[in-house]
Amino acid sequence: MPRAASMATALLDKFGADISSLSMIPSGGGVFEVTRDGSLIYSKKKTGDFPEINEIISLLK
Repeated sequence: MPRAASMATALLDKFGADISSLSMIPSGGGVFEVTRDGSLIYSKKKTGDFPEINEIISLLK
């Protein structure tokens, strides 16, 4: 959970007000998904890997 919280903070710092359309949806066992405007951007559940922040930023651009 601390890594996900750190990622959420970094995304807020990077995107500021544009973050309103972004969601990080937590699940059990450290699994989470990142969505933007309802579209799935990244799923740790599907990949099994915790992404680097730059990976998520690239997917959001």
